[in-house]
Amino acid sequence: MKTHQKLFFFITMLCTMLVQGQEPTLNKYKFGEGFKFTGKSGYKMELSGFVQPYTEVKSYTDENESSETRFRMRRARLRISGSSADSRWSYRFSFDLSGSGEVEGDNSSALMDALISYKIVPEITLSFGQRSTYTDNRELFLASNTLMLIERSRVTSSFAAIREFGLFAQGNFRISNQSYLRPYFMLTNGDGINAFGNDHGGLKVGGRLDYLPFGLFYTMGQFRQADVVRELVPRLVMGVAYSKNNGMSSRRGRESGSILYLDANDDELLPDYEKFGIDFLFKYSGFTAFGEYVTTSAVVPKNITQRLRNDGTASTNFDVNGTKNVDAYVKGKMMLGSGFNFQMGYLFKNGISIDARYTQLDASENSFLNNATFYNRPEYITGGISKYLDKSHAAKLQMSLTHVKGEGINNGSGNPIEGNEWIGRMMLTYAF
Repeated sequence: MKTHQKLFFFITMLCTMLVQGQEPTLNKYKFGEGFKFTGKSGYKMELSGFVQPYTEVKSYTDENESSETRFRMRRARLRISGSSADSRWSYRFSFDLSGSGEVEGDNSSALMDALISYKIVPEITLSFGQRSTYTDNRELFLASNTLMLIERSRVTSSFAAIREFGLFAQGNFRISNQSYLRPYFMLTNGDGINAFGNDHGGLKVGGRLDYLPFGLFYTMGQFRQADVVRELVPRLVMGVAYSKNNGMSSRRGRESGSILYLDANDDELLPDYEKFGIDFLFKYSGFTAFGEYVTTSAVVPKNITQRLRNDGTASTNFDVNGTKNVDAYVKGKMMLGSGFNFQMGYLFKNGISIDARYTQLDASENSFLNNATFYNRPEYITGGISKYLDKSHAAKLQMSLTHVKGEGINNGSGNPIEGNEWIGRMMLTYAF
């Protein structure tokens, strides 16, 4: 049995034994929000989850290309969270059983969140473990079953680290009758999700500062995209985020050790990676507007002399267009450039939602964003319609159509094509 499978069963059995030993009482159940248990000693536990079966059709404006269709379980999530009798201590575990990553095209680790938190004072909470990172774009803050459109934007898939392992701090300070400041800080291994092998490079440090001028959103609305609760007054959160990965061994800080370089002494020598972003989320009476901008850059050490191949052997070949250029070669393996994403939508009282999104990517001259198979697509325009089957995020049917502008792209098999892409998607969300 694989390591992550053993871990999943261990945690599930542990939580079950804890519940059985404490003679829990089902305190509350709400469709889509899960089961809430309490024990005689004062502990609390919540169990929730959702599934999202999905289908997709991709076609090209090149008449010589046939369409591509696939069916899959997009997400199958299970989440266990709670707190001890001393409510300052809390925990969260979450798993994905579908094998799909948080963003399209990535493989998933079964273990998503594994986090222990302690509230130092009412305004400040410290957490240690694995979770989504505060320095990613705001879209990663928003729960997957609450998205207005089926897939997250290409800004997320291009630049987000998704989840990281380390130390996290968050604050919540009321600075006037209505307005709040929410600062966040993180110090992680910089290798994405829990790395079972050796860590590479140095640490990643970063932070975020959110400002809420009109007060707090209703019932966690800051972390849910569609406005199903129909905010009675305008709600807005604006934020800035920055991070620096000191020695990164992957394209954007996700896959530890996937790209490695050495100096003349065969010692590991890796590039630094910086990311900056600004974003906002606005909600009012069923209307949602959302925007974000991310830019990244890298600094390549001058003393890199070798690169490691996938088979572990070293090469001194750093040719770019027939000329040796270490800086350009290394940057060409990283996600460098900028991205802009803006979307808005309105959820009618009958449960119908109409949504639209515009996403633009601007790749640096030397960047993996120029890869013709996976990227080299500077513009995405998406329209969607959803039917909410309950007055919550518990159940909904979504459909969307995306036009993708290509600039010399390949199809899914890596073969060059002429023209652009069209992607049609449909997905059902059902939560318990």
